[in-house]
Amino acid sequence: MFKKLSLRSRIFITMILLVLIASVLIAGVTIYQYREQNKDYHENRLERKEAQIKQSVDYTLKETTYPINTENLAFIFREEIYQIANVQNVNLNIYDLEGALLIGSNRKFESDSISLCLDAEVLNNLAISANHRYIEKKSASGDDYQASYTYITDHKFKPIGILNLPYFQDNSFNEKELGEFMLRLGGVYLVMLLVAVSLAYFISKYITRSLQNISEKLNQTDLNKRNEKIIIDNPSEEIGTLINSYNAMIDELEESAVKLARSEREQAWREMAKQVAHEIKNPLTPMRLSVQSFERKFDPDDEKIEIKVAEYSKTLIQQIDTLSSIASAFSNFADMPAQQNETLNVVKIVKLALEIFNENYIHFINDEEEIIAKLDRTQLIRVVTNLVKNAIQAVPEVASPRILISVVEKEDAVSISVADNGIGISDEFKDKVFEPKFTTKSSGMGLGLGMVKNIVESYNGSVNFTSQYGKGTVFTVTFPKS
Repeated sequence: MFKKLSLRSRIFITMILLVLIASVLIAGVTIYQYREQNKDYHENRLERKEAQIKQSVDYTLKETTYPINTENLAFIFREEIYQIANVQNVNLNIYDLEGALLIGSNRKFESDSISLCLDAEVLNNLAISANHRYIEKKSASGDDYQASYTYITDHKFKPIGILNLPYFQDNSFNEKELGEFMLRLGGVYLVMLLVAVSLAYFISKYITRSLQNISEKLNQTDLNKRNEKIIIDNPSEEIGTLINSYNAMIDELEESAVKLARSEREQAWREMAKQVAHEIKNPLTPMRLSVQSFERKFDPDDEKIEIKVAEYSKTLIQQIDTLSSIASAFSNFADMPAQQNETLNVVKIVKLALEIFNENYIHFINDEEEIIAKLDRTQLIRVVTNLVKNAIQAVPEVASPRILISVVEKEDAVSISVADNGIGISDEFKDKVFEPKFTTKSSGMGLGLGMVKNIVESYNGSVNFTSQYGKGTVFTVTFPKS
């Protein structure tokens, strides 16, 4: 789905996603950092409280007159435990080495929340701890709760009891501060997102503008005409490289087009010269034979000399006329007269063009008596006569030949169709029908349909045909009315 989007949309979406992802990551890191700082704060605070209470405990043991042992701990701290708790503003409890509660600073807390005997897990973890200190983490009444356990030692550092320091974490202030910070951060992120959307829009538009210009030029590239080069002021390095490559390609295309056009013209003239030579040789051969025969059989005293001279002259004149028609056909094809457009009735002109044909199997069909268009009268007649001549040459071997010519008006155009029931055109020759030198007849130069195509296309019209071999062919030319 993302790959189907335009480059501009992908750049825009990518930039917005980067801002959103960065915002989410920063928010996540901020929350994590706050919680880690809160955790470190409470751990350090618990350590400080524990150190201060141990100093007070050690001082009390130093000043007491009771023997310092486990059995006397309850008596030693009978009053002092409340003083320590008040000074340090915390509660504390003292257990014996077996985990039984000896004395606590808060009797309500002691009876409601503190077990009278420590768990074996606490005793074991405290015993195996390297620094003889164990932190127990629990939750009570929805609040995070920590409990610190350390040994109380005598003057010889022998454990005689266990000091328990309960510590409830008050996170309300930090949570409130975090909420306020995240609210402010959210406002900043919203402004950043709006700025990012604007920047993404303009940057993506700026980046793709040059590419869009290049794309439009590429779409307009036409091998048959001169293409404009791309000129963009101050392009980026990448766009500049792409533009230089395109402009270099245009130069190469123009050079190739010139060479190709020259080559095609040369090839066309070579083919035309071959065709002209071939067509001229056809009448020259019988002319040569006639002259040789006349020279060999000429007898001034022959009684029929005048008849023979007349036949000889007639043969030469026929061949000379053939040469003249060949020259006229090539001249008409190579030198098309300039268009003299005039407003005329196409139906009337087509009828006029058909008057030179005497074949009784040629029929004209029209639904309307008048179809007005702006065309050259001479060229229109030439198109019709060439199409009809082509149809006549296609039906000599048909038992019942038939040629139908029709003129039809189609919105802003006029179509002329010439249909015959002749031999048709085989599939192998359909691509060559409009080539100037192509013909399937035993006579003729094959220039008629090429001439028709040139005339029709000069009016931005179209010429096409449908044909079934052995059944017939229909040629249709379409001219715009104006």
